[in-house]
Amino acid sequence: MEQHKPQINKLYFKAFRAVDDRAACMKFIEGHTHVLEIFGITKITSAKIDWVLNPDVYAVLVSAEENGKALAGSRIHRANGINPLPIEEAVGYMDDKIHTMVSDRTANGTGELCGVWNSWEIAGLGVGSLFLSQVSVALSSLIGLTTLFGLTAPATHRNAVRGGFRVITEIGINGRFYYPKEDLTATAVITDELETLPLAIDEVRNNIFSFKANPKQIFQIPNKANDGFIDVHIDIAL
Repeated sequence: MEQHKPQINKLYFKAFRAVDDRAACMKFIEGHTHVLEIFGITKITSAKIDWVLNPDVYAVLVSAEENGKALAGSRIHRANGINPLPIEEAVGYMDDKIHTMVSDRTANGTGELCGVWNSWEIAGLGVGSLFLSQVSVALSSLIGLTTLFGLTAPATHRNAVRGGFRVITEIGINGRFYYPKEDLTATAVITDELETLPLAIDEVRNNIFSFKANPKQIFQIPNKANDGFIDVHIDIAL
C-alpha cells in the first residue's frame, strides 16, 4: 500500500547536547538507522551509537511539531583528544594523515559535521540537507569551533562546497575514499575558516551568519511540495 506524505507546514530545528537529552538521542538513532537501512548501508561510523555518552557531541533534530518524531538530523562532534572523530574511524586505516590533521587543530577547536540525514517525509519540501547543514555549521561556531571536517557522499558533496568546505586533497585519492562500501565513494572536506566562510556562496553564508546572530528565530520559506509556505522554527541556543 502506497504511503502518502504528511502535510507539513511547520518545521522545528532543535539543537541539544547529546548527554543532556537521551530521549532526543533515541529519536535521532531511530530515524538515522531507518534511512541507512533503506539504502542498504549497515556499516558506517557516523551510525554508531556510542556518541550518546560523549559530552562533546551536539545534535540537531528536525520535526514537524515541537518534540515530535524526528524527520531529519545532524551531529557535531567536537574533537577532544580522547574520542576519535567519525572521519578518523572511517578513513584513518586507509590514510593516517587524517589523525594529524585533526590533532593539529584540536587545541583551537575543531570537530566534524556528520550523521546528516533526511527522511522521506520531508524530501522535496525545499529544506533538505543543505538547510540542515547551514544550521549545523552555525551551531559549530556557537560551541566554539574554528574549523570543521566532514565526509560527504556524492549526493551531499555539492552542498558542502556551496557551504564553504574544500576537498582535503592531501589525503586519500585526492580526498576520495571507497567508503562505506567498495562500490561507494566518500569525499573528505574541511573548512579552516569557520568564522568567515570565505568559500561559501553568499546565500548560504548569510543564512549561517543569521543563525549565529539569532540562534532562536522563526521565518517562512516556500513549500516546494505545494503553493504554500513552511514556518521554520530555529532553536540552536544552548
